[in-house]
Amino acid sequence: MICSRSPVTAVILLGLLSVSALAAEQTGRQPETVHYAFANYLGSGIYGSTGNTAAVVNIPISIDLRKDDDSELMLRLPLSVGFFNYRWDQLPDFEFPDAVGTFTLTPGIEYHWQATPNLKMQAYGDLGFGRNFGDNSNVGIISLGISTLYQFGPASLSPLWVTRFYSAGYRDLDSQRGDSYSSLRTGVDSGLGLGFEAWDRHMEPRVFAAMHWFFNRGQLADELVGALMHDSTLEVGISLAFDRPIGIAPATIDRLGMSYSRIEGENVWRLFFSLPI
Repeated sequence: MICSRSPVTAVILLGLLSVSALAAEQTGRQPETVHYAFANYLGSGIYGSTGNTAAVVNIPISIDLRKDDDSELMLRLPLSVGFFNYRWDQLPDFEFPDAVGTFTLTPGIEYHWQATPNLKMQAYGDLGFGRNFGDNSNVGIISLGISTLYQFGPASLSPLWVTRFYSAGYRDLDSQRGDSYSSLRTGVDSGLGLGFEAWDRHMEPRVFAAMHWFFNRGQLADELVGALMHDSTLEVGISLAFDRPIGIAPATIDRLGMSYSRIEGENVWRLFFSLPI
């Protein structure tokens, strides 16, 4: 069971799928937070820490409403599906869970624009719905965010500096209890100059390092500087990026990678399938 020790632990450390229905039954109490509502904003992957694993699959469906050389306006329809206790040893055998644990659909509007030749901006607003099949609870979800993606350095490495800020919240549709948080993450994803051709694709090994900060409402308003100095998490990882997605749309992957971070004394591993920052 994940306790609310800090925003970082509460959101990342396998809180993606919420405190499970099993834990709620054992304690006889409703979970204080329903973190699976935020799974779409934390990325696809298999998250693991000591004795726990959770799998999240995000399907980023979108429809172009307007597109030109410098900007793009899209209707977002991202689906997120979560599975409780998905084990690492199931992955090599392509074993899939027997049942879906959680589901979210967060429609919204997303706008991309090229601010400079090297700087791309992204902004979005979502209003959606989530369901936990373990305890049959339903939540409403709202989120806003903005990102910068800056290309720099040698073309052979194609480094990308990404900074994202977003805020997300949910409210239980039955109990009216809810929670919210804001996130700031920034980091660099870079190639190693070791690209190669395989399976009719160009593949490129890449590495990344990123800092993550998570704030509750009080910290964001009153303790932002202190939170930036203390409540931070460093994540590092390596991946293999593909020049063309693998899979059948919309369930495709752009890359395959693994990352590591250490949160409040626990090792957290993440297997990811898209840009990790």
